[in-house]
Amino acid sequence: MAPILQAINLTKRFGGLTAADSVSLDVNAGEVIGLVGDNGAGKSTFIKMIAGVYRPDDGEIRFNGQPVAFNGPRAVRDLGIETIYQDLALAENLDVGANIFLGREIKSRYLGGLIQTVNRPRMLEESATTLTRLNIKIPSLTQQIRNLSGGQRQAVAIARTIHWNARLVIMDEPTAALGVAQQHEVLTLVRTLSDQGVPVILISHNMQDVFAVSDRIVVMRRGKKVGEREAKKTTPDEIVSLMVGAEAVHEMGVIPRALSGIQESL
Repeated sequence: MAPILQAINLTKRFGGLTAADSVSLDVNAGEVIGLVGDNGAGKSTFIKMIAGVYRPDDGEIRFNGQPVAFNGPRAVRDLGIETIYQDLALAENLDVGANIFLGREIKSRYLGGLIQTVNRPRMLEESATTLTRLNIKIPSLTQQIRNLSGGQRQAVAIARTIHWNARLVIMDEPTAALGVAQQHEVLTLVRTLSDQGVPVILISHNMQDVFAVSDRIVVMRRGKKVGEREAKKTTPDEIVSLMVGAEAVHEMGVIPRALSGIQESL
């Protein structure tokens, strides 16, 4: 089958700086791609081009075999490409249902449409259905987001993308600042999406997370894609050596434990 997403030689420049330099990536249905690299490697720039935030200076994006017109993030979301950033973009003073429908509320119309009200019961009902599909358990959907744990907030953000028929989900550091149990919950959700045929691009500095769920690992360094490996056929040491460069590894002699151990965040 043809890839769901094809990023072909994407390049983005900011003045004299080339933040992403001819980066290519294919993403297949149900695949989890771990995208790794040190700070400044170009990961965020590359992802923001796919998400419609940046317009590439060169290159092409194809989604389901068709060229993507760069008309902003909303147009990309309408295609089915959803991005979950670190801040999650949740409204903490609203409940679960309101956040899943944030900006796309279901409304009831009266008097020929002259009067409109938000249909909260239906929003909660549909939210519950989506959460059940993903096996997400939140005791009460009427509680405000601020009262949920970090893992539950990530779950709500993921559920929002799936409710709106995401065909590809991009997750930026989804387990950052979460406890071990909450990290496990989020990674389980990533695999649930994969099992349901929804591919995920996972950006993370946590090698344990990357190896736990990824089918392939793509490494960027200084704006370039410098390696791509099947997760089952590589090691954390090899991935780190690609991230920092062979010359740096040679100078260090050995990869420090803090970099090579999968229990550590890079």
